[in-house]
Amino acid sequence: QVQLVESGGGWVEPGGSLRLSCAASGSIDTTYIMGWYRQSPGKKREFVATITSGASTNYADSMKGRFTISRDNDKNTVWLQMDSLKPEVTAIYYCNARHLFSATLTYWGQGTQVTVSS
Repeated sequence: QVQLVESGGGWVEPGGSLRLSCAASGSIDTTYIMGWYRQSPGKKREFVATITSGASTNYADSMKGRFTISRDNDKNTVWLQMDSLKPEVTAIYYCNARHLFSATLTYWGQGTQVTVSS
């Protein structure tokens, strides 16, 4: 089992920045891809970014240039730095851990709310 706990969400004005954190515990190791997804009201959960233990990253096209994912394997922590925020990124952001070789080993955090408004 893997437990994921997000933090760092909140309210920010347009143009501002937030840094989300996700602390993983339990049976987490470098065979897990870590990532972030988000869900806005009335919409399906969507992909934001992922990072491997080797720091290989992947971003949704709309996030490139404004979001940066990073990871510390020793601390079992992944971050999402979000800059130049716009109201349309308002959503609940979820941390995700997915095993490289077994899709059944997929875990989610409880989510953290990000609100961008003036």
